Amino acid sequence: MPRPKCCRHVGCMPDKNYFKPRGIPASELEEVILSLDEYEAIRLADFEELYQEKAAARMNISRQTFGRIIESAHKKIADVLINGKALKIEGGEVSVGETKHRECTECHKPFGGKGQSAHEEICPYCRKSTK
Repeated sequence: MPRPKCCRHVGCMPDKNYFKPRGIPASELEEVILSLDEYEAIRLADFEELYQEKAAARMNISRQTFGRIIESAHKKIADVLINGKALKIEGGEVSVGETKHRECTECHKPFGGKGQSAHEEICPYCRKSTK
């Protein structure tokens, strides 16, 4: 049995959630669903130009999971553009809002998200004091 998906953190909800080619009625188009976590991965990696490790930390997921999400999102967007389909953004197990992350002064990894205190004084990665 597969492991259940964790709730992914999304910084904000999109203002617009439907995109389609001009001049073709929506009823005639095939829809591709982009989940909210895929939208957030695109926003962080491509729009904010964050490295995968930092983007993953902002979403409270592993770098490997982020890589799978961004790859899926890129394939869906390519399908929409190349094949003239409609894109709908919706769904997924997500929480919305800002998280409070700190960056370690030694190893420079972000921490202090879900399940960790934002005032933690020891980095969970390198175990050095962050003071």
